[in-house]
Amino acid sequence: MTQRSTARILRLLKLRGAQNADTIAKFLKITPVAARQHLTGLLQRGLVAHEDRRLGVGRPKRFWILTKAGHDYFPENHAGLTLELINAVRAVFGEEGLDRVIRHREVKAKKQYRALVGDGPVKQRAKRLAAQRSAEGYMAQLQDMPDGGILLIERHCPICAAAATCQGFCRSELALFAHALGPDVSVTRTDHIVSGAERCAYIVKPR
Repeated sequence: MTQRSTARILRLLKLRGAQNADTIAKFLKITPVAARQHLTGLLQRGLVAHEDRRLGVGRPKRFWILTKAGHDYFPENHAGLTLELINAVRAVFGEEGLDRVIRHREVKAKKQYRALVGDGPVKQRAKRLAAQRSAEGYMAQLQDMPDGGILLIERHCPICAAAATCQGFCRSELALFAHALGPDVSVTRTDHIVSGAERCAYIVKPR
């Protein structure tokens, strides 16, 4: 299995979540048999796992997902240094000092994001927000919801190590999204990578 094939399969699972071998085969333009051979190789390396799902009648269908090692295939932004800095701030200034640093970062980011997102229809604002997040490495995408809302999905968290050790970062990001999209929009988090989910997801709705 080539490094390119490995990267393409892992990226597909990262961006779209659980997929079956037939879908992966179409994506790679290979046969389902060849796709299963690739997936078996990734399974042996501990990068993917599988789960069987029953979709209606008939036999369950096998879906492939990333393991923690598979998620770790995508690098984080200087995770080690970030953790050292967080621990240093916490040691010197305490939790209150760390919260002040996070709030300072949040204030600066709110101005930047609000300018980038701008005004206009809610969906257009959400698209600009997703584009900015993707540019920062979060692999963001939007999905329309049946009730007219929008689901903002982030498949990767470049600051996951920092967020895991300090929940203030996640609280700050939720406030950041709400500010960027404007007071006429509500934002609710439904999935959280730090809590063990495959993704972070946010429901965006007009108030």
